[in-house]
Amino acid sequence: MAIVTVPAEARRITDAGEIKNFLAGSHISYEVWPLADRVDPAAPAETILAAYSTEIEELKKRGGFVTADVIDVYPDTLNLDAMLERFSREHTHTEDEVRFILQGRGVFHINPVDGPVFAIEVGAGDMISVPLGTRHWFDLCADRRIRAIRLFQDVTGWTPTYLEEGVHAGYQPLCLGPAWVPGERRAAP
Repeated sequence: MAIVTVPAEARRITDAGEIKNFLAGSHISYEVWPLADRVDPAAPAETILAAYSTEIEELKKRGGFVTADVIDVYPDTLNLDAMLERFSREHTHTEDEVRFILQGRGVFHINPVDGPVFAIEVGAGDMISVPLGTRHWFDLCADRRIRAIRLFQDVTGWTPTYLEEGVHAGYQPLCLGPAWVPGERRAAP
């Protein structure tokens, strides 16, 4: 289940309904999808996509998506640090970023134009859609593990447009367990 944290307001939201309402204010869609009763989250990608085909087809209709895949990241994934570097710098996309988390955890930081930065820690069962043009970045949690269904509006996938402000540099890059609150600012150097 997701956790939303707004560090500037010392606010933390854990109720799914409240999370959905809060994120809707930034045009971010959030849903909780069934997991255990549907398919083993460790099943092959084709099995996962088939098991969630109804939801995927609905998202394709609503958002103009043309393809879906399963990303599977482990701590020993080849070139993991380079891959994470692409996600962990503030950027935007020219299409929506849609993820349904099957295993693992990660944190989307959102930098809205008209409000404070907030973090959304997502885990198994969370489906999130971050709209095109939204200033954001993504980090894995300390276990560096995530498996998710991704949807794309272009078969070549999305390309990040990095922002020069560097807001991401002021935030903790990983959710580090109970002693750390997602979105917590780093101490000044």
